[in-house]
Amino acid sequence: MTNLDKLYTKKQQSVLRYYYNNDFSILILHGAKRAGKTVLDIDLFISELRRIRKIADEQNVICPQYILAGASLGSVRRNIINELENRYGLTIKLNIENAFFLFGVKVCCFGHDDIGCLGVIRGMTAWGAFVNEGTMANREVFDEIVSRCSAGEAKVLVDTNPGDPLHWLKVDYVDKADNKTIAEFSFQLEDNTFLTQRYIENIKTTTPSGVFYDRNIKGRWVTPEGVVYVDYDHNKHVINSLDRFNFVKYVAGVDWGYEHNGVIVLFGVTDKGEFVLIKEIARQHQDVDSFWLPKALKIKELFGNIKFYCDSARPEYVEKFINAGLNACNANKSVLEGITDVATLIKTGKFFVYSKGIANFEKEIYSYVWADGKDEPVKKNDDTMDGVRYAIHSELSDFDKAIAIEGIEA
Repeated sequence: MTNLDKLYTKKQQSVLRYYYNNDFSILILHGAKRAGKTVLDIDLFISELRRIRKIADEQNVICPQYILAGASLGSVRRNIINELENRYGLTIKLNIENAFFLFGVKVCCFGHDDIGCLGVIRGMTAWGAFVNEGTMANREVFDEIVSRCSAGEAKVLVDTNPGDPLHWLKVDYVDKADNKTIAEFSFQLEDNTFLTQRYIENIKTTTPSGVFYDRNIKGRWVTPEGVVYVDYDHNKHVINSLDRFNFVKYVAGVDWGYEHNGVIVLFGVTDKGEFVLIKEIARQHQDVDSFWLPKALKIKELFGNIKFYCDSARPEYVEKFINAGLNACNANKSVLEGITDVATLIKTGKFFVYSKGIANFEKEIYSYVWADGKDEPVKKNDDTMDGVRYAIHSELSDFDKAIAIEGIEA
């Protein structure tokens, strides 16, 4: 085993060989999660800063600028900056401009899913860019980042998990790779030979079937098709008694409705991280004051001052809940991420439905299907599914479990 083999997988080494022996404009690493894409791009990012500083010195440029972009500033911190600090012992603090200096280069950080960043980026001359989570970028922002990279033989590094095969990043960049201007490398989970076989098998076992498995394990750009929760099984997930569960907390999801069903779903969360759907209230043609607020207050009376994760589409209703003394807030409504959380619980045997507490749950889950060509379900008869997603994803979110009523909708 060579020293390089101790640091990089064979797949990563193939990327390194390309990087150091070729001129290019855009290098895209795409494929499975945990396959080694981002950690390699972080090392290439450091190499880029050193290369840029050298060129800037030759051109007598005092402060070359570099773009570091992720889905949000929070994801830049979690995915890139934390890794730089942990891996290399660096201490990085963003200044008032959301920038930091490293190796004599000013690194400007942006959330690329925010169209509001467009105006700031348009004023830049960048010497390169590192774009993390490429499929989550706003198309205009991504294109602007690429166009801003015009100085010092600029290169753009991109890493991303795959999405729909018709996603603009796939069609207009990955599929147009010529190994000259654009280069692309595809990763599968098993390309990461530093992972133990036990870990790989565990990830395979716990990853939901269908689109999640194809994308996250095999690294494929595939279109979601058919039923969303393909691992749901009435015989496995529906229970007739709650006696065996040790509930440590309760949470609720709220989807407002009138012509279609309004819904409150109540979950018990166990000491093992299981989510049990204890109660589902689903009604049409009911208003918040005479029906939904009394129902929520009754839940509070029975289960304590629990969190109500609410659909932010009706902020005046959420405010009514808060003014009545309920612990209510806007739910994290990220669709694909929320579905992933629910699907993972179902696949891993940590999701249960109390048979005596449900109304429309099973009617909806079997007809909850992917919309053609979209990473989201068909918006029809999905009120309970929305409530379930709001409760579970908001509770499990790593960042800002929910956004308060005075905050910005997730």
